[in-house]
Amino acid sequence: MNKRLKTAAGFLAVSVSASAAFAAEFTAESKDFASGKVAQAQFAGIMGCTGKNVSPDISWSNAPEGTKSFVVTIYDKDAPTGSGWWHWVVANIPASTTSLPAGAGTDASQLPKGALMTPTDFGAPGYGGACPPEGTEHDYTITVKALSIDKLPVPDTATPALIGFVSNMNTLAVATVSAKGSR
Repeated sequence: MNKRLKTAAGFLAVSVSASAAFAAEFTAESKDFASGKVAQAQFAGIMGCTGKNVSPDISWSNAPEGTKSFVVTIYDKDAPTGSGWWHWVVANIPASTTSLPAGAGTDASQLPKGALMTPTDFGAPGYGGACPPEGTEHDYTITVKALSIDKLPVPDTATPALIGFVSNMNTLAVATVSAKGSR
């Protein structure tokens, strides 16, 4: 084997082993969003919608080293408000947590100890289901942020914008899953 070929083979071996050493990608998923469509149970039961207002199940894996807490949000960028619509905001989820069960958004006892649901665009803490205007399809995005701090330094009444601002300053990684919803 000539010298150039040996050098190239050695470089390739180092590159492959270095790539294998990187951590797996931080990912999120939801069985309730798996079809790419928001499940009927996740729709609101108000404003003409006939859902059950059940927050979707959410799980995540491969959080980066140094993760001390998580923030989970559900956001509709297509809401006709000029600023989208925040359907659910949960902060201070302990780093040992890797999922939230369906329904946790309306039953805080299902959340891990220390987790904080803050007000959404519905004006109160907790999950508020999808309810796009008739004839439109909206994109609902679940976002899980892995944070470098244990607890966000925000009041219990923090707005989604404040949660976003403070969490973005402390984010190690972000994982998302989206689904479309219409009626």
